[in-house]
Amino acid sequence: MTTPLELGKIGIWTWTLDGQPMAKSCEAVQELEELGFKTVWIPEAVGREPFAHAGILLSATKKLILGTGIASMYARTASTMQAGQKTLTSAFPDRFLLGIGASHGNMVKSLHKSAYVKPYSAMVEYLDVMDKGMFVAAAPTTPLHRVLAALGPKMLKLAGERADGAHPYFTTPKHTAVAREILGNGPTLAPEQAVILETDPSKARAIARSYMGTYTRLPNYANNLLREGFTEDDIKNHSDKLVDAICAWGTLDTVRGRIKEHLDAGASHVSVQVLTEGLIELPSTQWRELATLLPEFR
Repeated sequence: MTTPLELGKIGIWTWTLDGQPMAKSCEAVQELEELGFKTVWIPEAVGREPFAHAGILLSATKKLILGTGIASMYARTASTMQAGQKTLTSAFPDRFLLGIGASHGNMVKSLHKSAYVKPYSAMVEYLDVMDKGMFVAAAPTTPLHRVLAALGPKMLKLAGERADGAHPYFTTPKHTAVAREILGNGPTLAPEQAVILETDPSKARAIARSYMGTYTRLPNYANNLLREGFTEDDIKNHSDKLVDAICAWGTLDTVRGRIKEHLDAGASHVSVQVLTEGLIELPSTQWRELATLLPEFR
């Protein structure tokens, strides 16, 4: 693949833009750009369509990179995916990073009414079709950039071979070290890291558990946690051990330490997801606090 984009050491990953009027979402990313963040990641599930959303947010900013974390391969054909990527890359050279993922069986069946195929083989076929896709329009003048949502060894290896790298989600620095070993030195490794700027253990862990419940029920994430050495009881009961491994909570120093753990383990970029009580409000105050860390992670 091409030389990876310069994402910066710390970026912002957030669901919360989906919950705002579009004008407010645009104002939020404008502020993030002004604060010094180079990259913002947006998701896809049952909210805004990510290509349209990315285009609007890119139009509202000057240099910000928008990453999809992730666009589901089941939500659109491979031909449509590559056309969307090329359209945004043409309009915003070197500012769109396509994150592609295989989603989850229950979501694929309920939302897309499709059969769920083994993620690795499905992704290989999907990338093959993308790479051969027709695009009868003015071609982008800059390289295309993509990363894969990768957790297990096979998908991580594929991410290094067929993409700029990997965007793991709901993982730990221990996973980051394993992922870097599989990817090798060149590819992008951009793990997501949930953080809670709350020093009260009970409050912080309550916020964490309200967030984690969605993910621990999904086999892809649960199986990855088992590979990392967590037990079924840890996963089922959201043990303090698991909560503290997945969510960095406490002071800004605690968050700084967790980001550094990922970077020391081989991450090239850490996409920080700020969690707050209720999980839906824009964490603007916390983003401003995080921005104070940017000078030391250049």
